[in-house]
Amino acid sequence: MGVSSTNLRRLRLGKLKIVRRRLLQHYEHQPFISLLAGLYSCRWKRYQRQKTEPGQWCCQWKENVFFFFLISAFCLALVFLYFWGEAKNDYNDFDWYTYRNLGYWFLWSVLILAVVAVLFTYVAILVVLAVCLLSEGQQLYLHWCHKAGTLVILVFFIAALAALSNLWGEEWSAVRLSFQVTAPYLHIGSLACMTLLSWPVALYFVRMNKRSSQLIIAGPYLAVLLFLYFIPLGMYSPCIREEGTLGAKPLLIGHRGSPILAPENTKMSFEKTIEQGGDGLETDVTISYDGVPFLMHDSTLKRTTNIQEVYPNLTNANAAMLPWDLLETLNAGKWFTQKPPFSSMDPLSDEDQQTARNQSIAKLSDYLKLAERANKTVIFDLYRPPKDHPYRDSWINRTLDVILNETTIDPKLVLWLASDMRPFVQSIAPGFQQVQGSKASVEELVSNHIVKLNLPYSEMSQPDIRMYAAANITTNFYVVSEPWLYSLAWCAGAYSVTTNTVKTLKRMEKPMFLLTPAQYNLMWILTDIISAFLIALIFVLHWWRERGFSCCPESNEIADAGFYNTFKTEDLSHFPPKADSFEMRWTCRCRRKVMEGVCPPPRMQDPTLTT
Repeated sequence: MGVSSTNLRRLRLGKLKIVRRRLLQHYEHQPFISLLAGLYSCRWKRYQRQKTEPGQWCCQWKENVFFFFLISAFCLALVFLYFWGEAKNDYNDFDWYTYRNLGYWFLWSVLILAVVAVLFTYVAILVVLAVCLLSEGQQLYLHWCHKAGTLVILVFFIAALAALSNLWGEEWSAVRLSFQVTAPYLHIGSLACMTLLSWPVALYFVRMNKRSSQLIIAGPYLAVLLFLYFIPLGMYSPCIREEGTLGAKPLLIGHRGSPILAPENTKMSFEKTIEQGGDGLETDVTISYDGVPFLMHDSTLKRTTNIQEVYPNLTNANAAMLPWDLLETLNAGKWFTQKPPFSSMDPLSDEDQQTARNQSIAKLSDYLKLAERANKTVIFDLYRPPKDHPYRDSWINRTLDVILNETTIDPKLVLWLASDMRPFVQSIAPGFQQVQGSKASVEELVSNHIVKLNLPYSEMSQPDIRMYAAANITTNFYVVSEPWLYSLAWCAGAYSVTTNTVKTLKRMEKPMFLLTPAQYNLMWILTDIISAFLIALIFVLHWWRERGFSCCPESNEIADAGFYNTFKTEDLSHFPPKADSFEMRWTCRCRRKVMEGVCPPPRMQDPTLTT
């Protein structure tokens, strides 16, 4: 009798331990769900949440609409963030554009990047929370403040993309070019996201009891997945090439010198370019009212000189309408230390700061003499003076006079870009290298003695570069400052690039994202196989958990009889309503789900049983 009593106590204690362990597993899991639901729905208490049942959608139709808005806001934010990230190469152009329209200098590009990053992070966190809740089988309910924030972000990015497409539509060319070097890695990241997303997709696919519902869930997912699996077949990148076929590293021409290290278009800026190993110098030439060619990019002197301090009434005057005696008295470097033009500038040493503060406007002759001493090629945009200017019609002659008579630079170092009076220039200075700023047929270029094309990087094309190179016409692209864009120009076969970052690009030993076809094929095929295997495994796992191997062995039926008798008289409203009898409702599968905490247990009518 004592032995039987001891065995009975052991049996009851063992069952109690099993139930306690399962209950602890159930409740230990709740803090994580509580955190997710609290952040997403502001519902921190358990009774405020609701779990989805088999055959039930993740949320009501209103929540479906806002979930669609949330996904749309995330996608638009991702597109804009990628767009603005790739536009970093042209941040200076954007800031200069806003300066011309607003009248004061500010790094608006960096501010926009910070705002976009914050908004993207916010909406990305909401998407991650939603996916985690779906993976846990919880119904979605987006809190009203998050709904308002989602709508604001959605409208913001729609307006931002529309405005940029209208005002800065050519920047989409940078995005198109970026795909040529980043597409293989974007492909891997996309498949990783789709693989993680397969968990909630598979869960709801298996739980749905209608084929139409399963098709709605799995159809779009599988369509996107198949598209990602086979998209590498249509990818093109000049950086995917056989070993030994990469051309020479493009030469580096300093854009207005080195504007990231010194004030643009000053002697210090060009000296920094030479010091960093640049192969050429680029600048902008304007002619003063008394006929002195000098270096200046803007039409006014407001941004890059102190004219607003010393001559306030001339702040908005055209620089070409001022005499050289006045121009040479202006300070052209102090602004550089007060309003840095780039966000990624290295701090200047005390010596460089002092040198920058004492820079003045440089003459064309000084620029040419500096290039001559360093044996560097020169290229410049030559601006025609405005109306009522004394040299309005003789600007070409005056510039040639300075080059040929006031300096001794080798004519072969001069890349002549101005298209006006080109036959006259060729007759006066046959040693100049004639450069054209637009594409044309090879026959036309050869007939005009063009030896180089100077093109915006948005027109970069490997077939065109090869076509012109076959006719001994080289290509230079501007302005190429980011390593990824320089890598693309290198792989495409560009001869040279005009850049703001000679120091950075000079250190590159090989292009970024350089792959052989064999490496690329192995990478994307292996990624596809691993992704397909994991997704299939996740679908099988959910099918096994929800519908497979649900019956229990006969040896467990006696042990479960107590549960059967206990639940037989209880409220069965929590079980599927389609069951015709208690025996059909109380299956081994549902009993197992109750014990594991997946299905809600029936309410106990007997207080002693609850205890």
